[in-house]
Amino acid sequence: MEGSQQPQNTTASNKKGLSASSCVYTSCYCEENVWKLCERIRDEQIDQLSEYYAVFISNATRQVPLWMQKQSRHPLTPVVWDYHVILVRKCPDGESYVYDLDCILAFPCHLSDYASQVLRSNKGLKKQFHRKFRVVPAAVFLNTFASDRSHMKKPNGEWIQEPPDYPAIRTADDTMNLEDFIDMNPEFGEGQVKDLNFFLTMFAM
Repeated sequence: MEGSQQPQNTTASNKKGLSASSCVYTSCYCEENVWKLCERIRDEQIDQLSEYYAVFISNATRQVPLWMQKQSRHPLTPVVWDYHVILVRKCPDGESYVYDLDCILAFPCHLSDYASQVLRSNKGLKKQFHRKFRVVPAAVFLNTFASDRSHMKKPNGEWIQEPPDYPAIRTADDTMNLEDFIDMNPEFGEGQVKDLNFFLTMFAM
């Protein structure tokens, strides 16, 4: 998920420098970008980690349209991803904010802005493009997610997209479970799987 623009934070305060320009970012590795952001929030005690959630967006057809994407030639033309990952913060005052390094909106931006400009309504979308959301508490995500980046390799071993320069993320028990997070079957995997309306309701937008 490529992009060079670094939108300024105009919404929520970041007392310890949680800005887009200070975040670890690798194009096309949105899941790892969010994992590194969660790690930083935990390690630098920027906020209460319990306020944050990693959110995987996908569906059974692996076709999820999102607007206002850096990789699009025009912000009003959607990019259809196989999956995307964002970070959502639900503040004690009830407000919710989205951290998305692949979006041209403010970083972070209010969930209402993200919903109206990036997610938009399912109305007018064919059912195959309806989005599902796997919502995982940030602490759980940090402790359970693993990726050996094999999904970004061609059959001949060449990289489809160059990986981050830090070691692959792994747990004590696993080296690759990305598929478990992308899959929107609510019967297994971490967190909760919601449709668009229930996702927005969950964060009291």
